[in-house]
Amino acid sequence: MALSFAAAHDGMKHDSLEIPTVSRNDYDDNMSFSKPKPAPPQFERDRNRRAMKKAIKQVKTNRDERSPRRKDWTRPDAHGDDEAEDAGFERIMPRGERERRVAVTQAARRIVAQASEHEEAASGAETALSGERGTVIEVSSGLCRVDVDGERLLCSMRGSLSAAETGQTNVVACGDEVIVERVGEARGVVVKVLPRRSALARPDVFNRHLSQVIVANVEQLLIVASWREPHLWTELIDRYLISAARDNLTPLVCINKIDLAADRSAPEGIAGVYRELGIAVLMTSAHTGEGIDALRERLHGRSTALAGLSGVGKSSLLTMAEPGLNLKVGAVSDYHMQGQHTTTQVSMWRLAHGGWVVDTPGIREFGLSGLAHAELVSFFPDLEAHAGGCHFANCTHRSEPSCAVRAAAETGYVAGWRYKNYVKLYGALGE
Repeated sequence: MALSFAAAHDGMKHDSLEIPTVSRNDYDDNMSFSKPKPAPPQFERDRNRRAMKKAIKQVKTNRDERSPRRKDWTRPDAHGDDEAEDAGFERIMPRGERERRVAVTQAARRIVAQASEHEEAASGAETALSGERGTVIEVSSGLCRVDVDGERLLCSMRGSLSAAETGQTNVVACGDEVIVERVGEARGVVVKVLPRRSALARPDVFNRHLSQVIVANVEQLLIVASWREPHLWTELIDRYLISAARDNLTPLVCINKIDLAADRSAPEGIAGVYRELGIAVLMTSAHTGEGIDALRERLHGRSTALAGLSGVGKSSLLTMAEPGLNLKVGAVSDYHMQGQHTTTQVSMWRLAHGGWVVDTPGIREFGLSGLAHAELVSFFPDLEAHAGGCHFANCTHRSEPSCAVRAAAETGYVAGWRYKNYVKLYGALGE
């Protein structure tokens, strides 16, 4: 029955419609080689939008080709600090930091180049200026006296000269080498201060962060102290020794009024401690003339600054060593047994046999501006020699247990007065 129905179905025909016969193989072939359906409109829009963003990003302003950023702040194979030469490498840093560093580097190079040019022209700087070269021998408020080949000129300062950014309070000091323009008979104007080779300075009385230059361009510092009237103050001597070491000055200690010593062993003992440190010590007396010849020999051909308390005999010693100076000499106060100021300002004097001497006012207390606590012991070589035996590496050598420096002072390996001076100066640095 089924076969006869299929046979009837295969032979069935219609007048208006003919149904074609389709095999399974034909169906598979059509499905395999048919074209893909077109993409939905939304997908096309998304794809175009992503392509447009990528194109805009590539042509956006300041979007040049750069290598990927590294997350470390230093380059392991870098051999210099010039970031401008470090092409292809970019540090992660705030916006504009790279440009700022490049600008700083370029500015530093310009400053170095200018400094080298100034150094090359330093020898002829005085000839480039319309003036004469001289040495400042006396300074007062707003004025100074300049020695120009033996002629003394009273000079004012050019208005452009300032100490505002130097960390100092005075524009010129005794011993400064300057360029002067003459403006009249025995008058002039200081137009330039030449670079200083050395300077002896102390903290300013009112502005402790600033310093006052006492003497400039000297070679040695003559520290004058008296054995009596006033009594010898070794702490002040040590202060001056530290200042001389910091300013590269050769120290020379002079113990004056030695004729007042009833027993010479006491001053000789103190002098022996300094001599063991390599510091020259003279024993002098302006009253008896002892040691004057040795002092005159030390002053010959050198520029020397005198420092010490008032009344120790600085002016008397200079008058004995160079009679032509005729300096004013004062007496010691009967009440305080201390000197009264006879030198009221810093003055510089030319010696007949060559050299200069700067007589300074008596300074009752000399500051150690800018010296750190940890550096102090290095200026006491006799104490520093024992510092390696301290139990603590950061020992201050005052109250710490197992301190080798304090033990050396207690047992006599170090002079007790030297250790006491160290402790006092350590405390003074905190002021």
